[in-house]
Amino acid sequence: MLNTYAVVGLFAVVAFTFPFITLLMARMLRPRKPNPLKNSTYECGMETIGDTWVQFRAQYYLFALIFVLFDIELIFLFPWAVAYNRLGLFALVEMALFIGMLALALVYAWRKGILEWQ
Repeated sequence: MLNTYAVVGLFAVVAFTFPFITLLMARMLRPRKPNPLKNSTYECGMETIGDTWVQFRAQYYLFALIFVLFDIELIFLFPWAVAYNRLGLFALVEMALFIGMLALALVYAWRKGILEWQ
């Protein structure tokens, strides 16, 4: 029993020391000759024209969140498709319910106008 706590303790020590070691190595290996050009903000190599604080519409963020949501749910479909032969009818029904819920969510987002570009 003490042996299992030793393994957990070893992992805890490694987890707490690894970030400090990497930060120390980064500090030792960084360039040491700063100048104003290196310290300036780099943004695509061009000077900004106009106001730099542009507000984006919330629709872009909603569209991106829906994309991420459906992308992650597609990841859930892949293991099911790989093991389909061994799962049986119950898994087929469960996946049909899952895909049905995805379809309802897509219809809801579509009817709310989130997927419309204006």
